[in-house]
Amino acid sequence: MLNTFTDDYLDGLGCRDFAPRAKVSGRLSSYDGLLMEAVGLSLPVGTVCTVGDGATRIEAEVIGFRAGRTLMMNLGGPAALLPNAPVRPIGSPGEAEVGAALLGRVVDGAGKPIDGLGPVRGAGKWPLAGKLQSPLDRGRVLQPLDVGVRAINGLLTIGQGQRVGIMAGSGVGKSVLLGMIVRAAQADVVVVGLIGERSREVADFLETKVFGAARARAVVVAVPANHSPVLRIRGALRATAIAEAFRAEGKQVLLIMDSLTRVAHAGREIGLALGEPASARGYPPSAIAMLPSLIERAGTCVSSGGSITAIYTVLADGDDGNDPVVDSARSILDGHIVLSRALAERGVYPAIDLGPSVSRVMTDIATKDHLYAARVLRRHLATYEENRDLVLMGAYRPGADPEIDAAIACHPAVMEYVRQGADEIVTLPDAVAELTGVFGDG
Repeated sequence: MLNTFTDDYLDGLGCRDFAPRAKVSGRLSSYDGLLMEAVGLSLPVGTVCTVGDGATRIEAEVIGFRAGRTLMMNLGGPAALLPNAPVRPIGSPGEAEVGAALLGRVVDGAGKPIDGLGPVRGAGKWPLAGKLQSPLDRGRVLQPLDVGVRAINGLLTIGQGQRVGIMAGSGVGKSVLLGMIVRAAQADVVVVGLIGERSREVADFLETKVFGAARARAVVVAVPANHSPVLRIRGALRATAIAEAFRAEGKQVLLIMDSLTRVAHAGREIGLALGEPASARGYPPSAIAMLPSLIERAGTCVSSGGSITAIYTVLADGDDGNDPVVDSARSILDGHIVLSRALAERGVYPAIDLGPSVSRVMTDIATKDHLYAARVLRRHLATYEENRDLVLMGAYRPGADPEIDAAIACHPAVMEYVRQGADEIVTLPDAVAELTGVFGDG
């Protein structure tokens, strides 16, 4: 009787498909506060691992190999790790949560909500690295996008699916200009990637620039400057992946990334930690080569009809327009808006320097009258700036040159057209009408 009961009971508990599997585990052999080396396990690059046990356990990501050891980078802060701490893989970071479930939410570089609204439910999946598209799957930029800024709408018209860079030194007004665009942009979804910025600016951006109706159609990925360089890069990839998923649904997406330079800085930290030789300004080749793969993911999609209009801020270190990141981004983007410290010091906001700024698709999306009036304004401004010193010193005699006389007469109107309050919204039709009305007759 006892034997029958035992056999039946054990048979009921048994699992015929059970197959024992060994747990992969290694040991921590080296740790300098950022870069870790582990022995005893072989894992693909990108795998997320836990290091340590109990309260001292942290997460790290595999970034390379050296002399039979697995190289990892810490994804968190300082940790009280000991030699030979266990290292165990927990999964691959290859997918991002995407979809309408993320609207109105704020997540970090790992995709974890940080807005206190609970977990994200019902989200789909999308590869962090994106889905490779044929160049012929990308459509032309033919429709303008209203961004609510008079100078951009009228003189640097942005199209749906265009990639634009806002280039300036520190403290010239990049974030303020982004806030103006986010509030007024005519887009179905706005994806904001705050990468490598100050923690205070993240809270300020959410409370003053993405609020009300704008918050309901926005997704924010925030990775402050004190986070791991791996998390900063993953934050940029995550923001782009979220935008790609919305584009695949046929939506018009506005992708804001502040800033592209901080992404390059994160790539520089990782490259130097791996022993990669530094080249221009201390940037290893991999840090600069990463920018095209990130920027090229934005644009229009022929099959879905959706688009990603991407606006990246690019910090010019030391106000140097030939900084490697600035120069590389300028060659890849479809246009760039340069902010001038001299204009900001004269109280002109937004401090857009129209001379070096350009939109490469404006000729495809603007009317002939609009283009003509924009060229007239640019000509007057260029003539005035070339002769500004002569005029201010009193060395120029009125009537000596009709073009200079016209530039001097039009300069107040030019400056008034460029100036705009941070809370003011000027629609695209109004900006074009004002431009053609003042400068349309030459």
